[in-house]
Amino acid sequence: MAVSIVVGTHWGDEGKGKIVDYLGENAQVVARAQGGNNAGHTVIVEGEKYVFHLLPSGVLHPGKVGILGDGMVVDPSSLLGEIDFLRQKGKDVSERLFLSSKAHLVLPYHRILDGIYENIRGGGKLGTTGKGIGPAYEDKVSRWGIRVGDLEDEKLFAQKLRVTLDYKNLLLERAFNQPSLPYDKILEDYLGYASLLKPYIADTSRMIYQFYREGKNILIEGAQGTMLDLDHGTYPFVTSSYPVVAGSLLGVGLGSIPNLEVLGVCKAYTTRVGEGPFPTELRGGMGDYLREKGGEYGATTGRPRRCGWLDGVILRYAARINGITSLALTKLDVLGGVGPLKICRAYLVEGEEVDDFPVIPHLWDKCEPVYEEMEGWEEDISLVSSYYDLPSSAQRFVEFIEDFTQIPIAIVSVGKERQNTLVRKEIF
Repeated sequence: MAVSIVVGTHWGDEGKGKIVDYLGENAQVVARAQGGNNAGHTVIVEGEKYVFHLLPSGVLHPGKVGILGDGMVVDPSSLLGEIDFLRQKGKDVSERLFLSSKAHLVLPYHRILDGIYENIRGGGKLGTTGKGIGPAYEDKVSRWGIRVGDLEDEKLFAQKLRVTLDYKNLLLERAFNQPSLPYDKILEDYLGYASLLKPYIADTSRMIYQFYREGKNILIEGAQGTMLDLDHGTYPFVTSSYPVVAGSLLGVGLGSIPNLEVLGVCKAYTTRVGEGPFPTELRGGMGDYLREKGGEYGATTGRPRRCGWLDGVILRYAARINGITSLALTKLDVLGGVGPLKICRAYLVEGEEVDDFPVIPHLWDKCEPVYEEMEGWEEDISLVSSYYDLPSSAQRFVEFIEDFTQIPIAIVSVGKERQNTLVRKEIF
């Protein structure tokens, strides 16, 4: 029996989708805990590309139970589109997918307000995906939210929508000079979604607890990354949920459990989408090279990712916040042929060397990376099938990270496909 949580160590896009897909073979249950279709996880299996926005990546394996947990916000159109896409690919998940009745719905006014809020911020924009995720969580907290379970009662849903939409239309018209939204059309659309979603709706917290009691291997997939966490990330340049381990447990309805395996997924370099601080960012030159070679474009929006050297300070911060027990290092192959490599081991902040991430925002732009320089390698390592067949300099790069963090690297990814995965320690 094991529960393993996969968490991103930086700003998301660390390659969690591939790692979850790989680990999913030995799990019986795979679950998403938080976030919405602002997440994008790319998995490549036998040359076929799959991009997940709501479904947990592990459902590509036959027979695995997939769960969308209590902490998620769900756009029904997006979810049904993903389900249909997999069905067209011959991977029907309809008999093994469950959607929490406690998850909240994303509605049309959430997407509209997302765009309005970004425009108001002007030069201080956050760089959201525009999918309505922040406003949906805002409604959840302010108790205007409508939950997935409300779709099961047509009369109740109609009543809740009427009250909420009256308020939102008042806001759109009087505060933002925008046209009101049609109640009848939204009601018709969402009752249509309800008829398609009802077979999936369940008390998923109870299900997961029962699976846990039965000794099933449960894999919980975190979306985004530690530095986008609402409390522990680079606020306000963060997401609207809790991608850290505590948020994952909360988002699937599990309490404190013994022997929890926490796998931190860390790219061999660091990337970030959108606005906000990024101490090791490389502008031009090497940053552009890493972006093109690594295919660093957002899976959800297609936006180019900002690229830089691996930030070890943030990696250790993420290890502390999450209680990481092992690491998966991804995209090591991208560094082949780069030449001397760098890992940030500390920051210089106002002349003082610090080895932890500052919690005071005004210091973030003052963080000057202190680098450890390491020898690179020229070889293409994407076809290597054993860790010990890697070039010695690649092994030293991996082992430096282990020594620096005092956390074992269990998995090394050297390519996009499942088979491009070197396992040094079994998770399940």
